[in-house]
Amino acid sequence: MGFRRLNIPFLLWWRLHRQLRRRSRDVRESGAFLLGIRSDAGIDTARLFLCYDDLDPTSLAKGYIDFHASGFSKLWAECRHRKMVVLADVHTHPGNDSSQSETDRTNPMIGERGHIAIIVPRFAQGWCFQLRRLSAYEYQQNYEWSDWNGAKRSDRVRFTWW
Repeated sequence: MGFRRLNIPFLLWWRLHRQLRRRSRDVRESGAFLLGIRSDAGIDTARLFLCYDDLDPTSLAKGYIDFHASGFSKLWAECRHRKMVVLADVHTHPGNDSSQSETDRTNPMIGERGHIAIIVPRFAQGWCFQLRRLSAYEYQQNYEWSDWNGAKRSDRVRFTWW
């Protein structure tokens, strides 16, 4: 699968970050899927997001993400309807640590090679455009992930105008 980059338009990220903050209410994790177009050139562009609790209303009830099959059914139906694919999932963590937990590592939201997971610290409180505070990982298979953090992050995840 070669080198891939995920472009996220500024306005889309701002809207997503706001929704994550609102839905987490400073006390629980929240999350969403980024949908968009996968390009042959390796530069994928997010076009919209679908929040976990819009797809599965009970997914945030326990304080952590507990996403069910019914939510995935709705997600795949939306992908077909919009002719898009899931490019990444984004979810929040409490505190300043945005690194991948053992639960995150062993329970990928999408278990396909190349899927990207982005973790936002502090339940998405604070300034949304501090990319260095985010963690990003690419799923490789068999519960193995490539770490996109540090210097690699800006090569792999970028905010764009469109």
